[in-house]
Amino acid sequence: MLNNTTDADAAALELRRPPLKFQLAGESVTSTIDLTTIFPPGTPVEIDLGAGNGRFLLARASANPNIGYIAIERLLDRVRKINRKLEFNNLNNVRVIRLEALYTLEYLIPLHSITTVYIHFPDPWPKRRHHRRRLFSPEFLTTLHRRLVPGGTVQIATDHPDYYDVIRKVFRADPNYAETTPIPRLPHEQTDFEVIFRSKDMPINQCAYTALALSDHLS
Repeated sequence: MLNNTTDADAAALELRRPPLKFQLAGESVTSTIDLTTIFPPGTPVEIDLGAGNGRFLLARASANPNIGYIAIERLLDRVRKINRKLEFNNLNNVRVIRLEALYTLEYLIPLHSITTVYIHFPDPWPKRRHHRRRLFSPEFLTTLHRRLVPGGTVQIATDHPDYYDVIRKVFRADPNYAETTPIPRLPHEQTDFEVIFRSKDMPINQCAYTALALSDHLS
């Protein structure tokens, strides 16, 4: 559940900062972003939620210039790194939002506007007393579904087998999603975390889900 006061205060502070070149800020802490002012009308838009240092993001954006990408990343150092990489590579189909993921989805992303959401290696919060901080919950799936276009997908990867089981359980309990095949990631598309995990021969668990139209599961 959102801590609305804290998250709104953080959002208000972020809006007062001078934005970086590729950084995107709404007009207010609760104003929905008009994506047609950022990308050409009709452009499919994908979100990299928790973009880290941007390795996966830049690989995908470079390979798909006709797709618009929004990176959601909370940490300022990472946002700065992504911005520098975007400038160096002259990638104009990416914008970065420096806010909490759930807050951004809830308040800034338009309804049914996103074709794909990538969530790679979310914090598993392994200690039981911290489980409430985990991203995946029934409430999060509802918010996510309201931002995806019908037929849009969620692509997920985690190195944590227990959290993987939790994620799949939450999705299976939601009739608004259907399991689908995860897309493969080429070596140069792997996130920094994934490169580290694979170098240690740690298993990478992947799953993907399609957002059904609200009537699909009733037919």
